[in-house]
Amino acid sequence: MDEKKDRGFFGQPTGLRTLFLTEFWERFSYYGMRAILLFYMYYAVTKGGLGMDRTTAASVMSIYGSLVYMSSVLGGFISDRLLGARRTVFWGGVAIMLGHIVLSLPIGQAGLFSSIALIVIGTGLLKPNVSEMVGGLYTEGDPRRDSGFSIYVMGINLGSLFAPPAVNAMSNHFNFHAGFSLAAIGMFIGLIVYWWDGRKYLPKESLKAPDPITDKERTKFFQRVAIVIVAIIVIVIVMMFAHAFTIDNIITIISILGIALPIGYFVMMITSKKVTKIERSRVLAYIPLFLAAVIFWAIEEQGSVVLALFAAEQTRLSFAGFKLSAPLFQMLNPFFIIIYTPFFAWLWIKLSKIQPSSPSKFWMGLVATAISYFVLIIPLMGLAPGGKVSPLWLVLSWGIIEIGEMLISPVGLSATTKLAPKAFKGQMMSMWFLADSAGQAANAQIVKLFKPGDPQNEMMFFGATGIVTLVAAVILILFVPKIKKLMQGVN
Repeated sequence: MDEKKDRGFFGQPTGLRTLFLTEFWERFSYYGMRAILLFYMYYAVTKGGLGMDRTTAASVMSIYGSLVYMSSVLGGFISDRLLGARRTVFWGGVAIMLGHIVLSLPIGQAGLFSSIALIVIGTGLLKPNVSEMVGGLYTEGDPRRDSGFSIYVMGINLGSLFAPPAVNAMSNHFNFHAGFSLAAIGMFIGLIVYWWDGRKYLPKESLKAPDPITDKERTKFFQRVAIVIVAIIVIVIVMMFAHAFTIDNIITIISILGIALPIGYFVMMITSKKVTKIERSRVLAYIPLFLAAVIFWAIEEQGSVVLALFAAEQTRLSFAGFKLSAPLFQMLNPFFIIIYTPFFAWLWIKLSKIQPSSPSKFWMGLVATAISYFVLIIPLMGLAPGGKVSPLWLVLSWGIIEIGEMLISPVGLSATTKLAPKAFKGQMMSMWFLADSAGQAANAQIVKLFKPGDPQNEMMFFGATGIVTLVAAVILILFVPKIKKLMQGVN
């Protein structure tokens, strides 16, 4: 179908509907699980939890998120070199569903870590390739692209909005495992929609790997996989003999990997012979945007860890006669994105060619992110011992940071597809998710500094984080002209 004539989904290509609904259900399953997972880990066994140390549970939560996005490298490679995007997404969904099924079984920490492995692999296969297929629905000069990504992001957040109350209600009425089972059902529905609808409306090109692996490269690939597996086994054995095989040490190793992986990936793309001079310049332009995204995601993703603990320990869980539950605050992130998305989608179309460049949108997003943490200091000033803050302060903080997300997330997704070298399309999208992975890898260590219920500590944490973010925004402003030049005509 002619891309310009295909306007079957709110003026966008009909294939966007397929990918919109797929991500809706995938995010329903993931964010439903994530809304209660932290509490499941540190609640006492008598309350249906695993009884883990709270600080360790917070670090596990962050490193889990890091691994989920880190695995997007695997998904990008399999899509680009082996299966093509459409098949890679399907098998990713299957792994995610199985992961939620395992978590729904009452088998303790074994179930937790087995589930983490399956969901990490599955999300890595699914997420970058769904986003890459969204970019593939548009021609290079199609002005609908940024608007289409904004609508796609709204689909993500609709799933995220409905999940916490549904899964939390199931968890409260029955137990944690019943809540996790609802997440599994959500992913199953997403798979059915994707398989059925995708046959009609997704491009046939998505069935083919854009850069098929050769027999020689295949042998080298499996050799490298074998080396990595052996290296992991050796590291585990050494750690066990040194009595260092602990959750905290494993988290530290993964944190280092989460930072090192994108560095290695940038070096690989910049030095690749498959990348042209213009493409290399665009990759260089992408680096400062990537670093800004790392800072943003580090703070945004603290919503399910730091702000979840803040909601549980420091926030008054009642308002206007209604009793609140800490997991319900996870609805605020998608709620505000859904409110903001139509406005921003309209704004970018209205401004068209005079809209701010991608780098300018990024620094604006960082400023909003810094402010979102500064406002949390206000209710903590002069708080009486044992006092609780109004839940409206959390609502305000989330409302501000989501302005930042609207300036960074859909714009970053779109910029990634436009700046990607032809031979690294899927893997470049993986780089976008590695920004989130690196941010959460850093979080796994940063969250250890946060002490919920201690107003002095909380003020220092929010203040220091906000200042670092604001400084990053100022630096990005200074580099905007240079970045725009390196983008070689891409805006």
